[in-house]
Amino acid sequence: MGQGSSGLRRLFREVAKFGAVGGAGVLVNLGVFNLVRQATDLQVVRASVIATVVAIVFNYVGFRYFTYRDRDKSRRTREMSLFLLFSVIGLVIENGVLYTATYGFGWDSSLQSNIFKFLGIGIATLFRFWSYRSWVFRALPVREEPVAGGGATTARERSRQRVP
Repeated sequence: MGQGSSGLRRLFREVAKFGAVGGAGVLVNLGVFNLVRQATDLQVVRASVIATVVAIVFNYVGFRYFTYRDRDKSRRTREMSLFLLFSVIGLVIENGVLYTATYGFGWDSSLQSNIFKFLGIGIATLFRFWSYRSWVFRALPVREEPVAGGGATTARERSRQRVP
């Protein structure tokens, strides 16, 4: 197994952790959405926005301290600002799908609302995964370590030098 397979394994682990936090966030999102719809007279999209905001807070904690805990933490204000920016874009995507289904097509039963809320979450999740990993939780640069002989090697080069 070469260098490409270890990168693929890392990506798989990242996707799995992102999926675990995101899956829990979906449950929070749908749970709060249905609770707000049942307990209040708010319109469907307003209830959805509240649920999405609660899920965004839940997801930030999960992503920062579980999925991307090994990523750069030196610029927390920048990280949170970008997280909120991309989360708001995801919120618009997610709730735009629900808004279109509800007010554009008149699909507003409880079941239809949950289906289109879930569909919106799915579409927004693709955007969020790309933006969070590309811009928010950036990977730390590979550190070079000196080796006997005066040169420096990267972690990748050291892993290639090891014999299995």
